[in-house]
Amino acid sequence: MVNVVIDGIKVSVPENYTILKAAQTAGINIPTLCFYEDLTAKGNCGICQVEIEGEAELKKACTELVKDNLVVKTNSIKAQKAKREALEQILSRHPAECLTCARNQKCELQEAAAIFGVREIAAAEVKDFPIDTSTPSIVRDSSKCIGCMRCVDVCNNIQTVGALVEEGNYSFTVDHKPLIETKCVMCGQCALVCPVGAITEKEEIDRFLAAVADPNKVVVTQIAPAVRVAIAEELGLPTGELDMLKFVAALRQIGFDRVFHTNFTADLTIMEEGHELLERLQHGGKLPMITSCSPGWINFCETFYPDLLDHLSTCKSPQQMFGALVKTYYPQKVGLDPASIFSVSIMPCTAKKFEAQRPEMQDSGYRDVDLVLTTRELGKLFRMCGVKFEALKPDKFDSWMGEYTGAAVIFGTTGGVMEAALRTVYEVVTKETIQNVDFLPCRGLEGIKEASVNLNGTVVKVAIAHSLGNARKLLDLIREGKADYHFIEVMCCPGGCIGGGGQPIPTTMAKRQERVNAIYAEDAGLPKRKSHENEEVMVLYKEFLEKPLGHKSHELLHTHYHPTNK
Repeated sequence: MVNVVIDGIKVSVPENYTILKAAQTAGINIPTLCFYEDLTAKGNCGICQVEIEGEAELKKACTELVKDNLVVKTNSIKAQKAKREALEQILSRHPAECLTCARNQKCELQEAAAIFGVREIAAAEVKDFPIDTSTPSIVRDSSKCIGCMRCVDVCNNIQTVGALVEEGNYSFTVDHKPLIETKCVMCGQCALVCPVGAITEKEEIDRFLAAVADPNKVVVTQIAPAVRVAIAEELGLPTGELDMLKFVAALRQIGFDRVFHTNFTADLTIMEEGHELLERLQHGGKLPMITSCSPGWINFCETFYPDLLDHLSTCKSPQQMFGALVKTYYPQKVGLDPASIFSVSIMPCTAKKFEAQRPEMQDSGYRDVDLVLTTRELGKLFRMCGVKFEALKPDKFDSWMGEYTGAAVIFGTTGGVMEAALRTVYEVVTKETIQNVDFLPCRGLEGIKEASVNLNGTVVKVAIAHSLGNARKLLDLIREGKADYHFIEVMCCPGGCIGGGGQPIPTTMAKRQERVNAIYAEDAGLPKRKSHENEEVMVLYKEFLEKPLGHKSHELLHTHYHPTNK
């Protein structure tokens, strides 16, 4: 430990701390734009400069390590002048479009300008780069880039995709190609870390409002488990604290005619995927089998590991299973014309927008999911429509495709799909009731986790990875013939869906952990915690699908993937 004095406050911190982290320990806020807690500190923006006693030059607090007896002034006249000049330089080349920007009032540059009291900006030198709208998921406007390079860092070092590069004071796609022509997997992690509006999800709020206004449309929605715990943050509430029944009332207020859970088809996914795993184990199918519910991960595998596509489960994601059923089984059940149904999913993920428009995803005879809104878009809709949660009367989710278990809830976090599958597979194989459904080795935010489960004498080895950089490590082992796993879960985004590219900003690892805790708390509090205990799913098989992996299931709930050749 070393002793440091910052703005007159003495604090003892580890010697590997930066001045920025030491200041945070002392309760002192040093504004910064390029620094992001979970990424490499670069010192690009210059607005965290501080003065160190005895040194002539200012230092950047985000990269400068502490030393014993260091005396730091964060707000000296010299430091304040340098910070303000750095900020003004950034503002001088940034478009002044705050009123129409997607990040208005949630923009770190806007916040920094307010903190430093910047009221005038030198003559703007804004570059006029074309706005890239080539993908269904992400919009890029390099004119708004402030050169922090967070997006380049997360794309190259966390996700190992390499679609973005640093060039001067801006980030660009490789060779300045449209994003759709790069190796981008549309995970949206770049949008999640961007401090301004240079990278955002492709908003489709107007399409939703048009559907609501159409008297011939029955607008239905499914809500993903990761959305359920994070939407509170969009409303200024603690993570996971939003009353779900008031949430339903709010969704009806903004125009939804039917409100369902993606959790229902998460349970269904476990029934299909669990039996698919058993089929491969018992009859010599391709192993290890790898989960297929994360579309950014599917895009990654198609792009970088096309030779391993036959390892993927053929199961569609819960989003797409729901979409197929809401236009086949559900209208039969309640007497609706499937052509009248407008299916909207609310997802934590920008890649879900891409997944919904894949040509494989229309086995219902229609586009299975018509529209995908992110958690952030839903927050904007609530604010736009003037929803006052405190005044709402609780409402109920619709029946048929509304029941769910704790196994479905934990789909939202890394390790959750694996744990949910093991709960069901164990009981299917052993014909015994599992005494403890908490598979703790599956939990936690370690990049790669491993576990073994004994199924009546057969030991099943499993692995779990979140973020594509960690997925790459497992896939390389498979290519090299060094992976002796039977089942692998991969989630594209750090932390799993709770850290998806469409989640509330900021999404740090600490915030991810809060969301994970909320998910496991809900699971623990539910009376049913195993997917095969979902009575509505059992009715679905009895009335419509017949059995897991049956003909109808393969027709509606399974698919195939193909190389992208990018």
